[in-house]
Amino acid sequence: MTTSNENIINNETQNSSTIDPKELENIKKLCKLSIVNTINSYRLNTQQKLQSSEYQNNISTTSDNSDNDYRKIQLYSKIKDEYDRVKDMTPIVYGSKPQQQPNKPVTKQAGTTKPTVDKPTIEEDTQELDNLINSLPKQEEKKRKLDHSYNNALVIHNTLNTFNNNNNNNNATSNDRSLSLLNAAFAYDKPEWHPQWKLMRVVAGHTGWVRAISVDVRNEWFCTGSTDNTIKVWDLASGELKVTLTGHISAIRGLEVSSRHPYLFSVGEDNRVLCWDLEHNRQVRDYYGHSKGVYAVAMHPTLDILFTGGRDRVVRVWDIRTRAPIFQLQGHRNAVASLISQSADPQIISGSHDNTIRLWDLASGTSAATLTNHKSSIRAMVQHHKEYTFASAGSDNIKQWKCPEGAFIKNLSGHNSILNALALNQDNVLVSGGDNGTVHFWDWKSGYCFQKLETIAQPGSLHSEAGILAMSFDRTGSRLITCEADKSIKFYKEDDQSTPQKNPIASDWKPSFDNKRY
Repeated sequence: MTTSNENIINNETQNSSTIDPKELENIKKLCKLSIVNTINSYRLNTQQKLQSSEYQNNISTTSDNSDNDYRKIQLYSKIKDEYDRVKDMTPIVYGSKPQQQPNKPVTKQAGTTKPTVDKPTIEEDTQELDNLINSLPKQEEKKRKLDHSYNNALVIHNTLNTFNNNNNNNNATSNDRSLSLLNAAFAYDKPEWHPQWKLMRVVAGHTGWVRAISVDVRNEWFCTGSTDNTIKVWDLASGELKVTLTGHISAIRGLEVSSRHPYLFSVGEDNRVLCWDLEHNRQVRDYYGHSKGVYAVAMHPTLDILFTGGRDRVVRVWDIRTRAPIFQLQGHRNAVASLISQSADPQIISGSHDNTIRLWDLASGTSAATLTNHKSSIRAMVQHHKEYTFASAGSDNIKQWKCPEGAFIKNLSGHNSILNALALNQDNVLVSGGDNGTVHFWDWKSGYCFQKLETIAQPGSLHSEAGILAMSFDRTGSRLITCEADKSIKFYKEDDQSTPQKNPIASDWKPSFDNKRY
């Protein structure tokens, strides 16, 4: 490189005889300085910069030394192309191990302390340079590595476009469409293993369909409501009947045990909303206002407010103590079948047979949002204990939603039945009960169905009466109680013999990428 530049300078000198000798000498110096700066730019990482005086003393180098400079420049160009994105590189680029130098004494100059550091020694063997240059990965090898890691990348880097342009047109289309996509497998939670569940006990006592259930806060007893117009209180540990409450003149459709009062609230198809004193086992209040059958009841977790909804398409808000109506939440065009309440907004959520879910603003008494994703009536809803989410069930599928705006999360498809009941415990086990007597167990986070059961109708009942009408976990989440159309109450518990080896997660399970909102 130096020889060729000198030839250019000499040629220009011969062609410019009219130029002043001093100016010509300055031009030569500037050209030489430019050559020195060019060489230094390639030797930036080697800490071997040339000085202008050094160049002038060795300006007449041999052709062998010039070839050696070319090889160095070629090496630096390859390394710069290969590791341009690396922030920090070792100062030794030839691969030779630096010699270990003894600790040098610290020298003091002008009040400052600076340790003396020897520059690393670099072998400049020509054969070693050839081996190192040839060992650098070629562009095609680097492309194959990137293509191999393409499937595991979260986001495809834009540099893949460079390689795609060099490929055939057939391969370019398949790669280009993925440049802006996330790896979908990372967007889904992997299924968590849960033990299998098995039938524990069958309790009989009702003479009609068992349509409602509620569990005591202290986990000592639970109560059920039936189409035989009675409410029965059962011992949770033994399953023995403790007391029977009578007062309704039609089928009981909903029960709610207060967490802060010794009260039980019941609603039925006789248009009545009753309050029971469980200390004396008698009716103490009657809330009048519904003109048709009442199907759902819920209580506010922190306020003395009761919510009821039914066939009159109205969600009514009551003051528990004064029995005064606070709001009449109107907007549904069919019967209100399910209600859930929470302390944060929206404080009341209603599901209806008009295929919609409404999120209500309790402060103003108006509908804050309407969810129209379901294609069939919403018969059951359940909220998560810790997350700010809830699930709804219809005959199409189970859908998960996020509060407070009611954003759609995902579908849980596969339970091909009219779903009447949902239950969720603290271990993120979601259970759905169908009208055909099937019970499906789901992992809440991933939506994986890890078990399917089918109830058996009790002796004396028709096969068509093997339907799940209501269900609930106990307060510990270790026992599942189902209310069925064969007039029985069944207990389920976790199977002690279930292990991940015996009941593994299905190896062929894959998250559904066709997660439609409707």
